[in-house]
Amino acid sequence: MAWSYSVKEGIANLNRSKFAALASTSAATVALILVGLLGLVGYEAQQVSSWLLQRVGEVEIFLEEGIDGDNAEALYRRAGLTPGVADADYVSQEEAQAIFLEEFGEGGEAFLDDPFLPASIRVRVDSDYANADSLNALVQTFSGWNRVDDVVFNQPLLVQVQQNVQTFTIVGAMLGGLVLLAAIFLVANTIRLTIYSRRLLIRTMKLVGATDGFIRRPFLIEGMLQGATAGAVAGVVLLLLHGVLSRYLPQLGTLTVEVSALMVGGLVVFGVVLGWIGSYVAVRRFIRKVALH
Repeated sequence: MAWSYSVKEGIANLNRSKFAALASTSAATVALILVGLLGLVGYEAQQVSSWLLQRVGEVEIFLEEGIDGDNAEALYRRAGLTPGVADADYVSQEEAQAIFLEEFGEGGEAFLDDPFLPASIRVRVDSDYANADSLNALVQTFSGWNRVDDVVFNQPLLVQVQQNVQTFTIVGAMLGGLVLLAAIFLVANTIRLTIYSRRLLIRTMKLVGATDGFIRRPFLIEGMLQGATAGAVAGVVLLLLHGVLSRYLPQLGTLTVEVSALMVGGLVVFGVVLGWIGSYVAVRRFIRKVALH
């Protein structure tokens, strides 16, 4: 009975103080848009870093000179089926020479009188394997195969990229923490102002013997409803914003249905939590300060 009354009263409070409810919901929406923007930037950065690590973590398997086509094809298929390998490409001697001429430029033909470039298999690993330890293990595996002359990957560059990604992650986490604190502070203070206008109602309820919990519950319900609304609005705004930006920045790609649902759902849940925290802190403070005389 108490909870049903609290829910009805919380909804009624929204109708009674529409301007105050709109102000606090708008503040929560702005705060959640900032949080969502940070999350989107982090998601896109994670996608880029995974792609970059996969490219930097490319392993090249050089085959022995004179290997026949059947053995080369067998090694290529075996490499593609190796755990941790995302995809593999076979580069014949002729293709290797063409790549050399393209990259070396004019005058490269002088080095190809006696072909010296071997056939190879270029392997790109899954993002989970794009680290020095996993790649070293793969190199050892490939090096043990017959008809393989050498296996190489750019370990110094990979280590440098990993360090840069870790630095970016730490800085992003610190910025995220600051944004979260700013969001909580903004919402809590806005809700506090809306509750301040009802301090006489709180005093009256205390005078007639209402418990602190009974007084607090409708305000908590109201704050949670405002937070849920703000989260939904913020999610829609961010989806529209990402759709517009992706037209001008194709590198952003398209958000999948799962990622979009997770983002909107996460913002709604975070908005509910934010509204609850802000309402709880504000109401608790006013309940303690209200004088009964």
